[in-house]
Amino acid sequence: MTAGLDKFARLIEQYCPSTGRCDTDIPGVVLLRADKPMEPVNVVYQPSVCILASGEKTAMMGESVYVYRPGQYLTVSLDVPVLGEVTVATPEKPYLCLRLDLNTKVMADILMEARENNVVPSGRQPGPALQVSDAGPELIDASVRMLELLATPRDIPILAPLIEREILYRLLNGPQSVRLQQLAMADSKLNQVSRAIEWIKKHFREPFSVEVLAREANMSASALHQHFKAITSMSPLQYQKQLRLQEARSLIMVNAMDAASAGYHVGYDSPSQFSREYRRMFGAPPRRDVEQLRLSSSAGMVEVA
Repeated sequence: MTAGLDKFARLIEQYCPSTGRCDTDIPGVVLLRADKPMEPVNVVYQPSVCILASGEKTAMMGESVYVYRPGQYLTVSLDVPVLGEVTVATPEKPYLCLRLDLNTKVMADILMEARENNVVPSGRQPGPALQVSDAGPELIDASVRMLELLATPRDIPILAPLIEREILYRLLNGPQSVRLQQLAMADSKLNQVSRAIEWIKKHFREPFSVEVLAREANMSASALHQHFKAITSMSPLQYQKQLRLQEARSLIMVNAMDAASAGYHVGYDSPSQFSREYRRMFGAPPRRDVEQLRLSSSAGMVEVA
């Protein structure tokens, strides 16, 4: 396991030589690196698995906190707002991570075949949208072989899908099997909550009731609230608020929009309420927060999701 993890780290360092996000020629595979601890960053995580080779990172979803270390992986089963922070990283021992998008079609195909052969355990309760587990030598070995393909690009179209399938099979047969199976099943509670999340993402600027959202998810209001909270660690309205504030922050930072206009654009009628909730989430009023972000950016603090 230690030798495999060392090789995994060396490959990520080779193909991601500087801090930040490094896209690869393998579809769905991104490498992430940080050479020093990073400031907490609010981002929306998408369905993926993050396999850590070196360093340490903390992810906070609602009131739940997840820490993952070398030889562990974090899975994300829904689009969820997360506060992420690289907590352990040095130039000699950087934070190094491989992120692979979760392909639900491939996962469904694996489940269908695996269940015919009784090689994947089944269950009903999906659990939280984030979860951390130990990777094990088989998953690390498959990740190493995936990165080794970068040295022979002509092999990627043929071999990368086979290794991706192996990685997903290991995940579906691992400690998070029940929750990941729910992700691949169209009629699961996880996918019903996912439909509610997609609706919120499209209409986050608008007020809505849980009853309207429940109809979109084809659930009762009480069931939606219960499962939404269990999976995302927040209520639908809290989820909407986080999307609103992250979008407003982006408008102020990228488009140079003033705070009042940004708040109105994302659905706030009261500038004072917007400023109050913005400060509560980001730790400073809009103008000061954006100034701090720009200073961090100029100092080389690059976001590592």
